[in-house]
Amino acid sequence: MASPSSVKSSVSQYYTTLENTQSLKTNACETAAAPPGYIKKALKNVDRKVIEKYYGCGLCVPDLMEGTTVVDLGCGSGRDAYVISQLCGSTGKVFGVDMTPAQLEVARSALSHHSTISPPPSSIDFVESYIETFADDLKLDNNVDVVVSNCVINLSPDKEAVLRQAFKALKEGGELYFSDVYASRRVPENLRKDPVLWGECISGALYWNDFVNLAKKVGFGDPRLVSDAPITIKNKEIEAKCEGIEFYSATYRLFKLECLEPDCEDYGQAVIYKGTIPECPVAFTLDSHHRIEKGKVFPVCGNTWNMLQKTRFKDHFEYIGNFDNHYGIFDGCGKTIPYESAKGGEGGRAEGGGCC
Repeated sequence: MASPSSVKSSVSQYYTTLENTQSLKTNACETAAAPPGYIKKALKNVDRKVIEKYYGCGLCVPDLMEGTTVVDLGCGSGRDAYVISQLCGSTGKVFGVDMTPAQLEVARSALSHHSTISPPPSSIDFVESYIETFADDLKLDNNVDVVVSNCVINLSPDKEAVLRQAFKALKEGGELYFSDVYASRRVPENLRKDPVLWGECISGALYWNDFVNLAKKVGFGDPRLVSDAPITIKNKEIEAKCEGIEFYSATYRLFKLECLEPDCEDYGQAVIYKGTIPECPVAFTLDSHHRIEKGKVFPVCGNTWNMLQKTRFKDHFEYIGNFDNHYGIFDGCGKTIPYESAKGGEGGRAEGGGCC
């Protein structure tokens, strides 16, 4: 693989020269899913030039953002930061971090427009920094509620450093909520030397199981898959180079909780959702295996219990049981490729309270 500094320089130059999403050579950095109504409403308030310079592969806006402090890693032109700022409200705070001056210039040019939105959004600071060092550069240490990132971490030559910095910045109970590109197997060295494929989010894609293990290594126990979709590339020349490898756009949430166990353990617990999280009156979706309907007793493993009870979601659930008795591994805790969109249907969803 090329040196980390040359990869950063190449990626920065690549996104400086792009005119808009039509300039991309693949669909890896395109968002297929339609956003919900409240996100569409917030998007209407975002300056048009910001939208035109947006490149992302997912929807990185978790629930319950009011009053939170958020960092958007690789914010680019600022689209997600501007949307999240409206959801955080006047008591929140958003930091947009990017290494490309041209993208930050676009983001900052819309600040005056954003300040006129009603009701008042949170403040936003756009900061030039590397995502591998942002927590140190911004002096963020255990004081961030949510870190988001949209199809950017794959562009880093040192993904472990990025995850470690996110872990450092987050409060206990905070989360890293991000979308990225993953591969069905490890990307070979010849592709990892291709500068165009780096910019197109292909060369830097992690093998999905390497990502899961890396997340656990830095302290994010029990990574949770929220959603996934196949990436078709739609470029015959690049498809030929990548023959035999399947790529996926996937959104994960990683909680900073010391109490999380390596696997989903069963303690006979359950939760009841109160229906009080804004925009989620009928059901709350924690991840791809946990759509928790209002008023229904929903069995959960110990890790899921803690992800709800020890985070900003605490007051929106009732909790049944404790950790006094252990009943083994939680039923439905899978160990194969987790993506529903994988060919052959591997990693199919479990019903009820099945875990990842």
